[in-house]
Amino acid sequence: MFESINIAATGLSAQRLKMDVISNNIANATTTRTNEGDGPYRRRRVILEPINLRTRWKSPVYPFGLRAGDGEGVRVLKIERDETTPVRLVYDPSHPDAIKVGPKKGYVEYPNVDIVTEMVDMIAASRSYEANAQVIQGAKTMFQSALQIGRA
Repeated sequence: MFESINIAATGLSAQRLKMDVISNNIANATTTRTNEGDGPYRRRRVILEPINLRTRWKSPVYPFGLRAGDGEGVRVLKIERDETTPVRLVYDPSHPDAIKVGPKKGYVEYPNVDIVTEMVDMIAASRSYEANAQVIQGAKTMFQSALQIGRA
């Protein structure tokens, strides 16, 4: 009875984490030096995967039971650094993190965070969060209606 709520809840928690990571990316859009000392901040991405559980039950709707692939929601597989997108180079020889030697002398490496991309991702995550919340609200309303019918 609560399966739809549980599936939507996994989406809520995953999208909430995604919004937190996007917020962190935006907050570090100008960080030229990290605590690890490995250059500028690198954009983080949340990688999700479906939750597929083994066959649990059979019903007239699923006479062969739920199979792997039918889905039980999503979970966060990992949060990874975006190493494929290059960092931005800005010429500023007076900056303390400017490159001192070589062909890039005087350039500063800025994070590979694009604010427009982050905002688009934030809107998508927010809409997905809202959709999952609506699923929970719809299931709650349906359960209440079923209880009312049962009382009559």
